[in-house]
Amino acid sequence: MAENLPTPEPAIETTLVARAPAPPLILVTGASGFLGGHLVRELLARGQGRVRAMQSSPPPAWLTDLGVEVVRGSVTSPDDVARALRGVERVYHLAGQVSMKPADAHRMYHLHVDGTRILCRAAAEAGVGRVVLSSTSGTIAVSKRADAGLDESSPAPVELIARWPYYASKLYQEEAARRACGDKVQLVILNPSLLLGPGDDRLSSTRTVLQFLGREIAMTPPGGLNFVDVRDVAAAFIAAMERGTPGERYLLGGMNWTFAEYFGRLERLTKVAGPRLRGRGNLTLWAAHAQAALYRQWGKSPPVEPAAVDMASHYWYFDSAKAARELGFLARDATDTLFDTVRYIRENFLGGHAALSRAG
Repeated sequence: MAENLPTPEPAIETTLVARAPAPPLILVTGASGFLGGHLVRELLARGQGRVRAMQSSPPPAWLTDLGVEVVRGSVTSPDDVARALRGVERVYHLAGQVSMKPADAHRMYHLHVDGTRILCRAAAEAGVGRVVLSSTSGTIAVSKRADAGLDESSPAPVELIARWPYYASKLYQEEAARRACGDKVQLVILNPSLLLGPGDDRLSSTRTVLQFLGREIAMTPPGGLNFVDVRDVAAAFIAAMERGTPGERYLLGGMNWTFAEYFGRLERLTKVAGPRLRGRGNLTLWAAHAQAALYRQWGKSPPVEPAAVDMASHYWYFDSAKAARELGFLARDATDTLFDTVRYIRENFLGGHAALSRAG
């Protein structure tokens, strides 16, 4: 007689489901600025990770509407910085102030140099992997000559930028970042030229275009400028985070134009007549100093700081071959950038003028 054996229980299959790694937490300082706003939107659109913004002032509504986590504080406060860096793997450091006023020199040094030193030291202690720092082409590419042929290997034009507090503070900022990051944090420095394009609600970079539209520019400076679309720069920042070479700088720019060419393009685009007077030698600078003296005597701020006029008598020319080669950087057509800049300013600062519809 067969022995009754227990019925074996069915085997239980176990399936191990691998959990996807959590998206990286990214800190952006200066997120509500002109470049910062475009960068944050681009990071979210590309699904780069969770974005945290460090804000010294109340955040704009669009920032919180996008689901960005906001940490209130200043990069000049070690406690605020340590709080903002908790759990962060990557940092885009864009916080800064652009001013041509001599009275703002101390504040810019404190923010750019001291703040960057504090942030980078804290990033090293927190185990942050990489920091992408926003500097300016003016720490490299400015000369009295149009044919200087400047690139990332060129020495800093210290004898020139020592006269201009903003650019001097940015040069010191770069060095402070290198020393504070050391060999603990991968540091990549980007050096964009004048940023143009839509979205500059503070007119931090595009004020000259507004002044042109308002016919406030009386004289064409004798020098030349380089400008670049803010949207192309935002994309380059993401590329630099992914594949920029640690310890390197990258110039980001578009067209090298004299101010006569620049104002001529704006005139043809907007149908607004450009300045008919042309600056020669030191005439433009002397006129700016005389104007500033009169305005200050009247208790008003001058429409144009003499330092800005002094800078406009130089050439801010360079090429972006290194960024194109290593980051895939490509500047869009300059006319598209100017068109979008003018349209944004007209719609947001000049009552939505319809003149652009007539521009061919």
